Parts: sequence; structure tokens; C-alpha cells
Amino acid sequence: MKLLKKIDKNLERWVMFVLLAGMTLVLGIQIFCRFVLNNSLTWSEELARFMFIWSTFLSIGFCLKEGISLKIDTLISLFPKKVQAVILLLGDVVMTVFFLYLLPSAWEFAYASVENGQTSAACGIPMYFVQGSLMVGFALAAFRAAQGVWSNLRTLLQKGDE
Repeated sequence: MKLLKKIDKNLERWVMFVLLAGMTLVLGIQIFCRFVLNNSLTWSEELARFMFIWSTFLSIGFCLKEGISLKIDTLISLFPKKVQAVILLLGDVVMTVFFLYLLPSAWEFAYASVENGQTSAACGIPMYFVQGSLMVGFALAAFRAAQGVWSNLRTLLQKGDE
């Protein structure tokens, strides 16, 4: 159970750290090869771009989990605590529904590249690996938004007991 809580708390953070560190390393090697060895790598920029795409879509769930989403905190803080909780709950419900709505389209997009066998130009990576980042990112975002719904609902119900 401790392992699951640790994964739940840090999954996106660890994966994004690895992706961003890998991207920095790959681009550092490219800079070294280009300016010191006078020979540029053909695959480095493409691989860094793919890592950036993955970190971008994983960051959606991370931002939702950490409460770093676009909202107007100043306006919300003008309302009583119970109304604030309802507004936050409704926002999380809308986000959950929105990301669940996007999931089938992301699946179709990734599956289309599986069917046509498309690969990237320089690395030869199957494009479904890159396009699958949308599906994983939206699924994780829907999960994190649903966690927010559950958390806000519990908070609202506890405040109702007081």
C-alpha cells in the first residue's frame, strides 16, 4: 500500500524528470557533436521532441494533481467556503468529463498510426508510441481530475457535518 501511495504521489514527477533529463542529455550530446566534432546527429532533435511531447501530456495530470490549473483564485476566494468548495467540485467534474470525452479520439488517432505502420523519419520509432502520449496524458488527467472530484466531495461533505 505504501508503494501505491508513493507511485500515486510521484509518478508524473519521476517520469517527467527522466524525460526532461534525457532530453537535456540528448541535446547536450548534439551540441557537443555539432560544435566540437563538426558532425551533427540526425536523430537527436527528433528524439528530444518526442520526449518533450510526452512530458507535455504527462504534465496535464501533474498540474491537476498539484492544483496548478487555470482558475481565478482571487474571484473564488470572494465566496464563502462552502460555495468555493462547490465551484472547485464543479470545475473538477467538468475537467473529468472533458478528458474522458477526448480519450476516444486520442485512441483513434494512435490506433490509426498502428494500422498504417508509420515510423519517424530519423529514429525509426513507431509513431503510435509518440501519438499514444495523448491517450496516456488524457487518461491520467481524467484520473487526476476524478481524484479532485472525490477530494472536493469529501471536503464538502465534511464541512456539511460541522
